[in-house]
Amino acid sequence: MLWNSKMEYLFDGVREFSTRDFLEYKNLFKKLGREQAPHTLFIGCSDSRIVPNLITKTLPGELFVIRNIANIVPYYRQSEEYLATTSAIEYAVKVLKVENILVCGHSNCGGCKALFLDKEQTAEIPHTQKWLELASRVKQKIESEAITDEIEREWKTEQLNVVEQMNHLITYPYIKEKYRNKEINILGWYYHIETGAVFNYQAEEKRFIKIN
Repeated sequence: MLWNSKMEYLFDGVREFSTRDFLEYKNLFKKLGREQAPHTLFIGCSDSRIVPNLITKTLPGELFVIRNIANIVPYYRQSEEYLATTSAIEYAVKVLKVENILVCGHSNCGGCKALFLDKEQTAEIPHTQKWLELASRVKQKIESEAITDEIEREWKTEQLNVVEQMNHLITYPYIKEKYRNKEINILGWYYHIETGAVFNYQAEEKRFIKIN
């Protein structure tokens, strides 16, 4: 095994967790030892700068988390393939019976930026390239607006992607039924890394409004 300072850092973290954090929430962990009842399915990006429990100030047991490139929700389809995100959504809604589904995008998203790279530029990441096809409608919409300012295009892409993935959730029959019966909430958030600001999507106004 190739040992390095970052690996030691991880082991030190476990030691600190065991001797401090775990003890602080010992009773909670004991309760969670044999069951979980999260209230929210959090679908976020795999980006290392996004920490769901930190952003929402939630404790272990409250969030069921799915993370992938660009916080994408695949369209619903029945398949005998191995569908990680789809199966996790299914489990959260059908088994854990979460009350909320939250799609959270963020600023400076590498996945959203990669939407505008050509196939030669993403040739060495073919699986990522294929995955991002699920956000092709976002790319088409942004390109149709012919935005010249790079920063504006960036945040508009990231926010539109959140809305697009919220729409993908409705392609799941069991989610569509629960949503129409007001048995589940579908939320869209946009997290700005540099400022820590979080914006909530207001469907009626078709825009993101800062959570104060």
